[in-house]
Amino acid sequence: MQGLTLNYITPYALTMKATTAQIGLLSSIPNFTMSLVQFATPTLSERAGSRKGFILPAVFLHALMWLPILLIPFFIHSNQVWWLILFQTLGTAFDSMSNPPWGSMMADLVQQELRGRFFGNRNRIMGLVSMTFSYIAGGILQLLTGNTNLAFAIIFAGAIASRLASFYFLWQMQEPLLATARKEERTSLLLISKGLFSTNLGRFIIFCSLINLTTLISGPFFTPYMLRELNFSYITYTFINSVSAATTLVFMTWWGRRTDKAGSIRILKITALMIPFVPLLWLVSGAVYWLIVAQIFSGFAWAGFQLSSNIFIYDASPRENRTRFIALYNALVFLGVSIGSLIGGLVAHYLPLIKGSYFLSIFLLSGVSRLLVIALLLPRISEVRDVKPVPIKELLRPEFRYSSIKQLPDNIKGRLNRRKKK
Repeated sequence: MQGLTLNYITPYALTMKATTAQIGLLSSIPNFTMSLVQFATPTLSERAGSRKGFILPAVFLHALMWLPILLIPFFIHSNQVWWLILFQTLGTAFDSMSNPPWGSMMADLVQQELRGRFFGNRNRIMGLVSMTFSYIAGGILQLLTGNTNLAFAIIFAGAIASRLASFYFLWQMQEPLLATARKEERTSLLLISKGLFSTNLGRFIIFCSLINLTTLISGPFFTPYMLRELNFSYITYTFINSVSAATTLVFMTWWGRRTDKAGSIRILKITALMIPFVPLLWLVSGAVYWLIVAQIFSGFAWAGFQLSSNIFIYDASPRENRTRFIALYNALVFLGVSIGSLIGGLVAHYLPLIKGSYFLSIFLLSGVSRLLVIALLLPRISEVRDVKPVPIKELLRPEFRYSSIKQLPDNIKGRLNRRKKK
């Protein structure tokens, strides 16, 4: 579903003649709604009686919301972009409702010392599927260039089928016992929010929300920059986007093993220092070969940052209130995303042009803003796991897995040693 939709909502809006401000709102309004929804999610999940019992209806409704989105060009002939924003907002709200209880359940299912490798492998599989279907969507758009309404209808119909398939597999999962905390163990979101600035986990949540805010200042505008100013075809656009996804795919398990070894905060700090340079690379050149280099760098940095930040929230939040901490984390991250998109859309035309483009000005603003956030907040976040210090050169060194017997799992080591003795 993500492969068919993630990179294609903005091109869909562009076929409806969306303005730059509307593109910003297409990201900011759904994310602001997602932020608000998070505050109600823990209570609603507890009233449902189980986390799984709350996740399933939310996922089912999310799948259904793609139907009115694909029908807009066929039944609505005015204000199409605003209807798209409405339906996209409802769909993302239902999707976001399932995230905190799902995260809480997965934290119970996956042991702490294996989370880096597990989620690294999971994200790699998810990324491979997503990238494959992103290419399929780009191919459909290229083949049906003269009838984009039909092309997007086919793509979003595939998204419905995909999300319903994921609903089936979520339904097959077993929820661990002791799913929710006793009433006296629960801490209200308001009380948790008051300690944001004074606790390690609170500072981490603020840091991530501000990183997402500064990232989304430029986030929605890479697509119109490529399609409108650089005049890329859908195939070229899809290929450039998939380079970042492919790089993320390659390095997800690589970062996962290092997260298990050195701790999530160590990896977060290394990759966070790379994040400001991601949009700045786009100022150098608009040539396809250079943007491929920029996307490889982006995929490498974001793979480690996203994986380590997700694992840290599982590690640092207390089990009895994990759903609430994840909900607060999501709420502030989505709020940052919505504000960032809004800022980008509002200030774009007031920035001085760089090489004749206000898109490049937005990219510069985003990169500098990220650097300021990292300089001010990142040093104040510390690890919660008991891990040994690992030199940075060892963490970044290329590895060839199982090149010696020392790197092999214990059960395989034993077999090889027995064979040597024989």
